[in-house]
Amino acid sequence: MPAKPTVFVTRRLPDAVTERLVRDYDARLNPENRQYSGDEIVAGAAGAAAVLVTPTDKMTEEVIGRLPDSVRAIVTFSVGFEHVDVAAAKRKGLTVTNTPEVLTDATADCAMLLLLAAARRAHEGEIELRQKKWASWSPTHMLGTHVTGKRLGIFGMGRIGQAVARRARGFDMVIHYSDVRRLPPEIEAGATYHASPEDMLPHCDFLSLHCPSTPETIHFLNEDRIARMPDGAVVVNAARGTIVDDEALIAALKSGKLAAAGLDVYENEPNIHPGYYGLENAFLLPHLGSATTETRNAMGFKCLDNLDAIFAGREPPDRVA
Repeated sequence: MPAKPTVFVTRRLPDAVTERLVRDYDARLNPENRQYSGDEIVAGAAGAAAVLVTPTDKMTEEVIGRLPDSVRAIVTFSVGFEHVDVAAAKRKGLTVTNTPEVLTDATADCAMLLLLAAARRAHEGEIELRQKKWASWSPTHMLGTHVTGKRLGIFGMGRIGQAVARRARGFDMVIHYSDVRRLPPEIEAGATYHASPEDMLPHCDFLSLHCPSTPETIHFLNEDRIARMPDGAVVVNAARGTIVDDEALIAALKSGKLAAAGLDVYENEPNIHPGYYGLENAFLLPHLGSATTETRNAMGFKCLDNLDAIFAGREPPDRVA
């Protein structure tokens, strides 16, 4: 019986995924679930045929260049792959795959959670209650921002942006969106398209960010673009932390230009900008967009489906390089 291919896994995976992984492969696991350095990834990959990484693993040109020649593939447990230097992987002849489609609904649900919690001051309310500071109901107590019927701008109308739009229509929100191209009418479903995001921003009582992290979108939401939004608007980010200029967003939340923000992702996470910690009008989650058992299992099984295809000599279903 031929030996099973060795797969080096950088973080602990869900139990159901790990069970299949150890059944089908010689799995080199991370039982401590500790974040590995680049040097540790290179050392751990010695003799391995593939490396299964996560978004926290910085697969830079330098790290990829030092991977052992035994490695044939980098399989990432994520839909985004900006943490992998794809060009460097191609030069080394490595296959790179991701996990698209399976986390759309979970992330869209999280975006709506952020939107509603930020608008209705959920963080402040919970703190007041847990600290036993709630005195009584009153007509002016902790007034938030009404959601129903408001205008929602979506920057990035891919699978997740479209899923957010479907959910927002359940709140009778009026959808505006901006993307590199306009959707077909049957998918657009009455939403208003703006070729330029700058043209969309004045129509955004709420703005939900769903674009990928690219050189063009780094710090997209900056001081100038926030200034174009209506006073008292609400910003939601369940996409990538680098899309937001933290200094500009924090200043707008402090000044009252923006009423609130709901954030699940951050630049340099988990070392987020310290200015967020003291903001009562910022509802903050620790990157939980895809964090349901069903979704994380599906992501893991996508990784294994790609590995199965690679080692069987077939085209992996989710190749990005």
